[in-house]
Amino acid sequence: MGAGVSSLFGLDGGEGESSAAAVAAGAGLGDLPELCAAQVLLRLDAPEICRLARLNHAFRGAAGADFVWEAKLPENYRYLMSFVDGCGGGGGDDGRRVRRRRRPAGKKEIYARLSRPVPFDGGSKEFWLEKSKGRVCMALSSKSLVITGIDDRRYWQHIPTAESRFQSVAYLQQIWWFEVVGEMDFCFPVGTYSLYFRVHLGKFYKRFGRRVCSTEHVHGWDKKPVRFQLSTSDGQHSLSQCSLGEPGSWLLYHAGDFVASKPDQTIKLKFSMAQIDCTHTKGGLCVDSVLIYPKGFQQERMVRSQKCRC
Repeated sequence: MGAGVSSLFGLDGGEGESSAAAVAAGAGLGDLPELCAAQVLLRLDAPEICRLARLNHAFRGAAGADFVWEAKLPENYRYLMSFVDGCGGGGGDDGRRVRRRRRPAGKKEIYARLSRPVPFDGGSKEFWLEKSKGRVCMALSSKSLVITGIDDRRYWQHIPTAESRFQSVAYLQQIWWFEVVGEMDFCFPVGTYSLYFRVHLGKFYKRFGRRVCSTEHVHGWDKKPVRFQLSTSDGQHSLSQCSLGEPGSWLLYHAGDFVASKPDQTIKLKFSMAQIDCTHTKGGLCVDSVLIYPKGFQQERMVRSQKCRC
């Protein structure tokens, strides 16, 4: 009887040992239960989840689980999806409030959709999730901003270009009073965000397939710094200044940071970029957009402005 028990548990060093070795040799990651695989995926970023899903059947199945992707989505993702459905903010792509019936989407599908640009306010603004951490980013085109003298062609003109995500930038030839102002109402997920003005000194164009930048109209920006201002409806305020430089390159000038503490509460932003000293003219500047990124997120060359003590 003892021999039988020993054989059953593989303790006799003979046939049971060979059987256990065979089982061990046949086991692998593919035998991992999907629930265990899902627990692994919960600790990874979205791109890592997609890469691991190609490993085997267990991870592929777990990578489609709703609870895995819901953990990666912002807490107010339903509000964000209302813009996709055409009933959030200022409406859908054409600015109208239209609700379209659609089948319920899985959380993975929602994450994928929100990772692509979602236009609103007639296409003059858009937001998206940065794919790694699922944090909200936003862009506001120059056409959504209030620019002093924009309707006077002696001062400003709109230039079509592929270098802007909105396919157009505002180009300043020359002006005495330079001021760009914007406002934004949005329910941001909880976190700290940075606001930037994306600008470029010099007028760029293509010649024989090569990018050329003309600095003919660039002047006045070295005499006095540009002042940046940011305020929120809950009392946050930032005031800074910086001299514009580096003609020929797109730069993000930091206007300030703000904190969103409640994902279901609309926060109103007011921001501006101005150089209103009328003792001299300034010109040769392209204004593309205003960008709002999670603090620390970086895609382009950024310039941090100095806080004003006034």
